[in-house]
Amino acid sequence: MGKVVLVTGVSSAFASRAARRLADEPGIDKVVGVDTVLPAGDLTGVKFVRADIRTPVIGKVLAVEDVDTVVHLDLSPSTRGRAAGKELNVIGTMQVLAACQRSSVVRKFVLGSSSAVYGSSPRDPAMFLESTAARAGVKVGFPKDAVEVESYVRGFARRRPDVIITTLRSAQILDAEIRSPLGDYFRNPVLPAALGYDPRLQFTHLEDALTVVVQAVRGDRPGTFNVAGDGVLLLSQAARRLGKPIIPLPPFGFATGARQVIRAVGSSISPDLHRLLMYGRALDTTALREIFGYEPTYTTEQVFDQYRRAIRPGILAPIGGRS
Repeated sequence: MGKVVLVTGVSSAFASRAARRLADEPGIDKVVGVDTVLPAGDLTGVKFVRADIRTPVIGKVLAVEDVDTVVHLDLSPSTRGRAAGKELNVIGTMQVLAACQRSSVVRKFVLGSSSAVYGSSPRDPAMFLESTAARAGVKVGFPKDAVEVESYVRGFARRRPDVIITTLRSAQILDAEIRSPLGDYFRNPVLPAALGYDPRLQFTHLEDALTVVVQAVRGDRPGTFNVAGDGVLLLSQAARRLGKPIIPLPPFGFATGARQVIRAVGSSISPDLHRLLMYGRALDTTALREIFGYEPTYTTEQVFDQYRRAIRPGILAPIGGRS
């Protein structure tokens, strides 16, 4: 018998691609995708179940489908307000873990986490290791959600030592068809930035992110791993490559000023992005190479250049599903 894999959040562009990729893998008999809404894209090979992970019904899905591997990808900044985002990220994760706790069949849990767990501050190390604690910037918003989610997963690991748990802390995926806070920011006609700051940014290629998820499911790779393309790109370098002007704003009150600038051009900016746009963040991916066994195919610079060539300035590419 092959694996039966459940993927959460399949209405999002990334999770739907991950589910389809898993369905094509040898040794996987069935992939079940759950979400509250049907994804706009194709889910060929994936059984879709309309279910809200914030409710106990997710436990019934695990039992009925005889799921042995859970891939939890329903963790992301919400475009529907802070309360809705926290409920989906934190309460949803708690319900999924509770369902896994009750299951006698689940043997593997893969968490699609985020580098946001490290926060962003002027006291950050040059490169974050998986063992590095956040210095600042994780007390509110999506970073706080990511920290809480990982703490619940660690608690689950203590209660169920028989379950293999892989946590993937990915830098933001930058792709024309995958919505992300930095991707939305770079699509604006002007780029607000904090005066005197030039943050180091790091990106993950879509193919690398998908491959790491698939390998975590197919093999046994317990642990926590940073996922990102090699190298960094300064915000000023990114702006020059895009051919877009930077609007310098005072560091004090930068979040408010950036929001006003972006609103003036008819767009919006993620409320969790302002610290990253001041202090940046970079990940050490040694563990991904030496322990997990995967070498990222694309560098941060290559990821950005592919993205730059794919987008048309000022025009949003079609994006399907919930972000």
